[in-house]
Amino acid sequence: MTSPQDNLAFDQTRLDKVRALRDKGISIFPSSFDRQHTVLDIKTRYADITHDKSPELVSTAGRLYIVRNHGKTLFADLGDETGKIQLYIRKNDIGEEQFDLFSQFIERGDIIGITGHVFRTKLGEITIWVDTFTLLCKAVCSLPEKFHGLTDVEKRYRQRYVDLIVNEESRQTFRNRSRIISLIRRYLDDNGFLEFETPILQPIYGGANARPFTSYHHFLDQKLFLRIAPELYLKRLIVGGFEKVFEIARNFRNEAVDTNHNPEFSMVEIYWAYRDFEDMMALTEDIVSSIVFEVLGTFEIPFGDTRLNFEKPWRRLSMSDAVKEYAGIDIYAHPVEQLRNLARQHNLDDWEKSTTHREFLVQFFEGLVEEKLIQPTFVYDYPVENSPLAKRHRTKEGFTERFELFIHGMEVGNGFSELNDALDQKERFEDQDEKRRMGDIEAQMIDYDFINALGYGMPPTGGVGIGIDRLVMLLTNNSSIKEVILFPSMKSMQVEEDEDEKKPGTDQDKK
Repeated sequence: MTSPQDNLAFDQTRLDKVRALRDKGISIFPSSFDRQHTVLDIKTRYADITHDKSPELVSTAGRLYIVRNHGKTLFADLGDETGKIQLYIRKNDIGEEQFDLFSQFIERGDIIGITGHVFRTKLGEITIWVDTFTLLCKAVCSLPEKFHGLTDVEKRYRQRYVDLIVNEESRQTFRNRSRIISLIRRYLDDNGFLEFETPILQPIYGGANARPFTSYHHFLDQKLFLRIAPELYLKRLIVGGFEKVFEIARNFRNEAVDTNHNPEFSMVEIYWAYRDFEDMMALTEDIVSSIVFEVLGTFEIPFGDTRLNFEKPWRRLSMSDAVKEYAGIDIYAHPVEQLRNLARQHNLDDWEKSTTHREFLVQFFEGLVEEKLIQPTFVYDYPVENSPLAKRHRTKEGFTERFELFIHGMEVGNGFSELNDALDQKERFEDQDEKRRMGDIEAQMIDYDFINALGYGMPPTGGVGIGIDRLVMLLTNNSSIKEVILFPSMKSMQVEEDEDEKKPGTDQDKK
């Protein structure tokens, strides 16, 4: 049996060097360094530098990526967040003692600070001619092999810090993720929406059909749930008089892990008083298309073997028309028994449980259509049975004013004209609660306080949630959600657990 300590990647040779440096009285973990320039600053300022050394000194710091020893000279690549630059180190310049120190103890992965003059080599590379160096951090773990980087996919996800050190593509993905979130926030700020924070620990989970994570608060002696969506709290704000609200939220759903799903994920939820689902479709289309253009400079972008076109307007289809076009099935032209036979032939999930045309409509759409929706497409008119928070359709009995946005077979957005009839909401929650009691682990609980809030009156409101992780996947050409979440959920490698560790929510916890 292994222990967690066995997963440490400490290199014995490096540990020996740490001890040797300490024996020499050399500080290897100083508290600060007066870095006055980034690599980008230097390359920009000295873009026209010649072979002559710059008269002024520069001061920078970063991690060593390559060290090449040529006897009395050293070449090294130093990198910071803004880029990499070559260092030129001569024994005659820094002295024999310092040169030997660098040669024997400083290596790839270490973090150093340097001062020096800038010049251009005969090969045309902007380089720093080093005058002094300072060891800022001695790495005791070795970086992956320099030419191949970190290529083990699982290790890249588990040790994202190493992935970010050695893979520029990964760093760029997360730069873009940060920028995308900033642009979403800026768009909404510029259009008069107010950002709020709502509870993550909730006594009643709701806002989506999903299995929650359960916890327990000892002081309150109360079971709590990690939120699956901020929806019900944001709509309380609409009741309270705020008319344009949003939250960039971290949500948690106790579900399977695959290329499109992570139990912990990010989304933006937006609510707009006196608007409906048509307005929210237009808002979603404008937010996403404008961000695509701002980040990538074009509306047409690659994703795998496909090119996606985000130029407005996007296609809009009712769910029944989508099933007719992509699955070749006109739902209402067939009796239920014939639909059951078709569902069985297509090996659709839960085909035996469906009893109505609307239930089969959802089955055929989810099983045969979603994956075929490649270009940005809004699908609307969802049955009331699977839309417990959406307003009933104004003209189609049994349906709601709900839409979902699909891109490359993924659901990226979900919105509706929000249900603001307290009595109807109570009935729908009761239907959901009955399903939950019958074993549907994703059905919603009854939130009586939310029903009470609706009883005070909520104006007609449009709402939408947009999945940030999936949007980042599309804009960075990544087919797995784990590539765009810094620290995705992974099965623990720790095999030894404290036998006395208690699980939350047990009777022992409450004592």
